[in-house]
This record gives sequence, C-alpha cells and structure tokens, in this order.
Amino acid sequence: MRKVLEKVFDEVLLVDVLDSGDSAHLALMKRPELGVTLTKLHCWELTQFSKCVFMDADTMVLTNIDELFEKEELSAAPDPGWPDCFNSGVFVYRPSIETYNQLLQLATEKGSFDGGDQGLLNTFFSSWATTDINKHLPFIYNLSSISLYSYLPAFKAFGTNAKVVHFLGRMKPWNYTYDSKTKSIKGDTSDPTMVHPEFLNMWWHTFVTNILPLLEQHGIVKDATTGVKADEVTEAVSHISLSAAAAPTSPPSPPPAESSEERKEKWEQGQADYMGADSFDNIKKKLDTYLQ
Repeated sequence: MRKVLEKVFDEVLLVDVLDSGDSAHLALMKRPELGVTLTKLHCWELTQFSKCVFMDADTMVLTNIDELFEKEELSAAPDPGWPDCFNSGVFVYRPSIETYNQLLQLATEKGSFDGGDQGLLNTFFSSWATTDINKHLPFIYNLSSISLYSYLPAFKAFGTNAKVVHFLGRMKPWNYTYDSKTKSIKGDTSDPTMVHPEFLNMWWHTFVTNILPLLEQHGIVKDATTGVKADEVTEAVSHISLSAAAAPTSPPSPPPAESSEERKEKWEQGQADYMGADSFDNIKKKLDTYLQ
C-alpha cells in the first residue's frame, strides 16, 4: 500500500497512533473510533514545511485550493453542528514542535470535551470564533456532505462553488457498493442519512479510474471484475465493495424502521428527512390528525 501511496503523493510519512483514551466522552458521542484521531497532532511535527493545510482522509478536493496557503494559523471552516467551533477536517496551520508539545500537554492535563481532536484543537485555539474573521474559511472549503439535505436551498444556490467535500459521519464512500456497470452507487440514494450521491459517485469514479489500477498493479486487488473487498485493499480503503460489471443487481433491502427517539436525534443533528418522512406534506397530515 505504501508503494501505491508513493506513486500518488510526493512524500509519505509513517506516524505513531495517539489514542485519547477518553472512552467516557467518546461513548457519549457514540463514536468510539474517534479516539485515534488525535494522531493528527503529529502534523505539527512537519517542521520541514513553513505552512501546511491539513485534510482528513474522508475529504475530497474538487478544485485547486492553493489560496489556502495565504491564510494563517489556525484557519478553518465552522462546524455545521456548532458554528462557534471550527471543524478540524480542513485547517491551515504552521508546524511547530512547541505547539505540538503544548497540544500534548493540554490533552494530558485537560483532555478533550468531545474525546477527539476537534474538541482539543478548539480548546487550544479558543479565540478562533471571535478574534479574527480572516481565519474563518468559507463553508465551501469544508462542505459537509450529510448536511446538504438540511440546507438544500443553500446548496442549490452555492453548491457549484464547493472546493472541498467532507464525508462526515460513520458512513464513508468506501462503505458503499459501487456498480461499475451503471457507474453509480447502489442503494437508496434518497435516504437523508446518505451522503450526497453526486459526490459519492465522483469519489468512486476517481477511485476506479486512478487508484484501482495501481492497487491491481501491486497485487493488493487481484481481480476487480469479481469485486473489491475490504481485506484486499487494507485499512486505508477499508470496506470497499465494487460490484462486477456484469453482475445482476438485486433490489436494495428496505431500511429498518426508525424509533421516535432516533428520528428526534436526527432532527437535533440537522438531519431531518425533508424529502421523505419529514416532508411538509407528511408533517401537515400529522398535524391534521391532532386537530381533528
């Protein structure tokens, strides 16, 4: 896998895993996998560079973003869940061993309010929300793909200007099944919890066109026509499933029914199903039954 990465990137560095160990906070967020995201703190050790732009592995760049290097530390876009905090999936920073040590000290002494790197970084760069508006990146530099159904009118108005898409949440592009015959994602693309199909298809098209041939060349994927499986492409692109070109497609199984608590939680997270169960017509029908 490293040989493949070195054909794509100019420099590939191995880093040690940092785990917050803050299991209580992570349990509250129902995201235990976030514990190892503190590993990104190692990026401050890249002192051979004067300035860097950090990007999570679940982001996808849509157009040139060199202008970000004109920004100063710490520049980032607001988090859609709590806009007074920045989302740590994309940010501009200056490598510094001093900053790295200070971040580790803060993590050790006070921990993180969300158990992951975002809480820690927002505590460390606590003045981001109020001090310098120039350090607030527009949302188009860190467009949350799962927020599009909640902000559909805004997406229709400004979505064409998107520069970076961030596949937030548990479901990543490589967790879906891609039909190489129809060149589209298999499944219910109207599901509001699903990331925007346009960006999913774009991710998969890039993977199949540019990355899959390299994986086949190095024997990581032996035969793409019979399907690409998670254990064949290792953890870097885990849980990938590529359907065979001539394989018959079966209808997707219906999604499990949601409890009222689950629906309430999605509303609170800005993930209401405006195109389906929570559409205006359905809400109106529900109100009518109470008024009769």
